[in-house]
Amino acid sequence: MTGLNTAAIYVIQTLGSLYLLIVLLRFILQLVRADFYNPLSQFVVRATKPLLNPLRKIIPGFGGLDLASLVLAILVQLLLMVVTLTLMGYGVGGYLLQLLIWSIIGVTSLFLKVFFFALIISVILSWVAPGSYNPGAQLVNQICEPLLMPFRKLLPNLGGLDISPIFAFIALKLLDMLVIGNLAAMTGMPQILSPFL
Repeated sequence: MTGLNTAAIYVIQTLGSLYLLIVLLRFILQLVRADFYNPLSQFVVRATKPLLNPLRKIIPGFGGLDLASLVLAILVQLLLMVVTLTLMGYGVGGYLLQLLIWSIIGVTSLFLKVFFFALIISVILSWVAPGSYNPGAQLVNQICEPLLMPFRKLLPNLGGLDISPIFAFIALKLLDMLVIGNLAAMTGMPQILSPFL
């Protein structure tokens, strides 16, 4: 593999993963019922609109879930994996079903990572700028709240100390280690695709 291929893979993975994150955020923002008038939400909507609107004509929503954005995320992940494997010199013709499965695993891994890092940001903001009205802080809190709510119901009130993020971190990490890692290994995902996990 030449240095040019390595550079091309790096650029494609970086830019593609950034767009994949934006598409997945569109799904997550609708899933958690985030404020779509938030400037960051508006950016996500505008960035995904060109590809999402035609897809919505084919794939309707179901039960409040934006299935079109989820399918778009899987398709973007699939395209990134195909391009990466092709530039590495792998033939992908006979592996389309496996690539689809690997794409779903990759999107699920990114889904968990979004919540994991949103929790980290939320915890830091609660120390540095509690009750901030910054659009980014509000959006992070809206993403984290549905995840933390079940833990808050189970845990006793500790007088202003919220330890629910600790248990949410543990749950997300266990899901990532036990489910995502094992699924990737069981389906024979090549090491070259590990940046997508």
